[in-house]
Amino acid sequence: MGLNKKSVDDINAKGKGVLVRCDFNVPLKNGEITDETRIVAAMPTIQKLLNDGGKVILCSHLGKVKNGPNEGESLAPVAKRLSEKLGKEVNFVADYNVTGEAATAAVAAMNEGDVVLLQNTRFRGAEETKNGEAFSKELADLADIYVCDAFGSSHRAHASVAGVTKFIAEKGGDNVVGYLMQKEIDFLGNAVENPVRPFVAILGGAKVADKLNVISNLLEKCDTLIIGGGMAYTFLKAQGYEIGNSLVDETKLDYCKEMMEKAEKLGKKLLLPVDSATIDAFPNPIDAPVEIEVYDYDKMPADREGCDIGPKSQELFAEAVKSAKTVVWNGPMGVFENPTLAQGTIAVAKALAETEATTIIGGGDSAAAVNQLGFGDKMSHISTGGGASLEFLEGKELPGVAAADDK
Repeated sequence: MGLNKKSVDDINAKGKGVLVRCDFNVPLKNGEITDETRIVAAMPTIQKLLNDGGKVILCSHLGKVKNGPNEGESLAPVAKRLSEKLGKEVNFVADYNVTGEAATAAVAAMNEGDVVLLQNTRFRGAEETKNGEAFSKELADLADIYVCDAFGSSHRAHASVAGVTKFIAEKGGDNVVGYLMQKEIDFLGNAVENPVRPFVAILGGAKVADKLNVISNLLEKCDTLIIGGGMAYTFLKAQGYEIGNSLVDETKLDYCKEMMEKAEKLGKKLLLPVDSATIDAFPNPIDAPVEIEVYDYDKMPADREGCDIGPKSQELFAEAVKSAKTVVWNGPMGVFENPTLAQGTIAVAKALAETEATTIIGGGDSAAAVNQLGFGDKMSHISTGGGASLEFLEGKELPGVAAADDK
């Protein structure tokens, strides 16, 4: 995987049109942004290009856009927030065609240091299909340079993520990554490709199926692999233990056996929970009070459901983290949305917060958990991608990263 990419520090944007693909897929409620993390994360790249005298053209998707363009998924609220943050007007092109006459005219009228925000790229429809070719070219026609700073979308070969780069290159322009993408490549990419050892990987979450390739790839790269969360019960069942009503994927028992054999063959440590916090019935609502009983992994009653790792496992996992130099964590240890069943996830987050190692949180639920539990500022890096982070951990090449120019 080529990870040595040109970044915004390698270009001169003065007087040039710079198309920046951001991740402005922010949550909205009644037209108001409820979490502006992604907007804040994009600011350093935008600010750098403005300071250099670039004409900055921003684009992003928002939402899933299932039934065609609609005002509920317009980027208008993002334009408003960006204007406030930058202290200058962001010219929002509301055109549902995204790159139509209104966009062309707005870009033609730009001066150095101006900012234009295009409408939601998904309003254009199926930007990953053959229609994407025309859209890619129209996007490239607006600019001289392309900057990809949307790691959360970089695993998709969409027009605004990867397609556009071909046409920018044809006109002699640069395709580079922004600061956010660079950080993801530095931390997440290099942790997997070139880690400082000992390297400990922690995987959690509900299903083994979601992490098949991640488990296999990380076993080859890390020194210790820790498995918690719902997926651990399929591993325990594969060893012949009673797991009661706990989550299990019957179709993946053989796969779990294979992975345990693979770990042994490679001389890697594979750690599974040695005890479980169990409940009688799943809480409804999810954060309702719940009674737990802790059982060792070989003594679980057939009528209980394991929903978190127990105190012995918390200690075992924390101990494994202590000597690490690099730790990657993806997926909670239990039903962390419930305060009683969040103890395992809290214990792991605390162990990571206290270690000297480089600690990398691989997006998705683990990022939400770490931030929610107040440990966010103690981590070296929290990934901004869910699916993209997982594919990086699988060792896959991400189209948005691959499309950028090599140094």
